[in-house]
Amino acid sequence: MEKRLEAGWFQRIAWSVLAWGSLGLLVWVPFLYAAIRRGRGSDWGAVASFALYEVVTLTWTAVVHTDDGDPVLGIVVLLALLTATGMLLFALFDKRTPRAQRQVQAQGYGTMAPPPVTGNPYLR
Repeated sequence: MEKRLEAGWFQRIAWSVLAWGSLGLLVWVPFLYAAIRRGRGSDWGAVASFALYEVVTLTWTAVVHTDDGDPVLGIVVLLALLTATGMLLFALFDKRTPRAQRQVQAQGYGTMAPPPVTGNPYLR
């Protein structure tokens, strides 16, 4: 069975605040959390891409020495933070399932299967 990672809006916004509050330095942390919890290859790919982004931007800031800053670096950082925020709010976490449906899914082994449907369903 595939692992799910459900989160409410408070948790999604908290992860986004962490990314923006650290000025992008910890943008990889929520994706690492999701990758460890679910173990999907796509989650590990997101961790790797944001970690690579972090290494490149830190190297970029150390190499470029201008007094007025680098506008391209600023645009790259803003686009990365906006992308991460969009992923955290709308794409990374699974939607919550209703409580009744979760209980049916959790029963699993040891429960009786529903009786098979017999006859023509249109004549019922």
